[in-house]
Amino acid sequence: MPGGAGLSARRAQLWSVLQAIGMLPVLILLCILFHVLSEGRFFSVQNLSIVAQQASINSVLGAGMTFVILTGGIDLSVGSVLAASAMSALIVSLLPDLGWLGLPAALLTGLGFGLVNGALIAFGKLPAFIVTLGSLTAVRGLARLMGGDTTIFNPDLPFAFIGDASIPVAPGIGIPVLAVIAFAVIVLSWYVLRRTVLGVRIYAVGGNAAAARLSGIKVWAVLLFVYAASGLLAGLGGAMAAARLFAANGLQLGQSYELDAIAAVILGGTSFVGGIGSIWGTLVGALIIAVLTNGLILTGVSDIWQFIIKGLVIIGAVALDRFRLQGSART
Repeated sequence: MPGGAGLSARRAQLWSVLQAIGMLPVLILLCILFHVLSEGRFFSVQNLSIVAQQASINSVLGAGMTFVILTGGIDLSVGSVLAASAMSALIVSLLPDLGWLGLPAALLTGLGFGLVNGALIAFGKLPAFIVTLGSLTAVRGLARLMGGDTTIFNPDLPFAFIGDASIPVAPGIGIPVLAVIAFAVIVLSWYVLRRTVLGVRIYAVGGNAAAARLSGIKVWAVLLFVYAASGLLAGLGGAMAAARLFAANGLQLGQSYELDAIAAVILGGTSFVGGIGSIWGTLVGALIIAVLTNGLILTGVSDIWQFIIKGLVIIGAVALDRFRLQGSART
């Protein structure tokens, strides 16, 4: 018995270590693999900057998705909300002397859609999957309607520095502003989840909503907050995308972004059932998605196979989530 207890303790300790490091070893191995396969091009300064930019928007969307999934919910509308927010940013940016309002317009657009989703789920008691699936389609239609189903351009975008500027850290080396914004969002999200009462309540609602309600937590308020946060961050993602492209299109922009965000969150260790997860894990998951996309392009893999591989990664992420839950139950 003592030997068995010691073995169980060692297994529990090993499982805790594996959960702590998460998918970081996978990220490192992918980087090394693609560096070798691309004949040394992956770790170039220019390519790493591209990877950081590619991961930035998904990290921001993933942060909002983490809040939602931690409560046991889902937000399938973030890609469409991003497109509508980018359209708002471009439309307002074209107003004479008021172009700088494009950025807050994108944030308010995202926040508004997030609040609508949250209200339907929190007060209407509707399933999150159905509500956000409906929003995915409806908001996409609104995004197309906003621009007359055309692409809107603004070569003089007032907040273009967000998408094309870098902060110099050494001669010839700079950190993209997009990456700085994404990291700031991750840090702020970590603070909310780990250093505030609200964060404790988010985990509690995800762990057991009924028990949380009986303990005095206003579950409706928590749900309203997480979907509003997801919408707000999708709005920020829309502004970032618009600043990077100097354009927005309601039909194509943001397509399948919700799948990348969900994959990043699950790869990062957040459980679909809620109550378990880490925002830092989401950042690692977003980097894995970006590295995978960038590496496949560098190595000349066709876009057809890129879709297939990314789809398999999403399936693998769900399988990994199930394995983690079983492992937690055993320990």
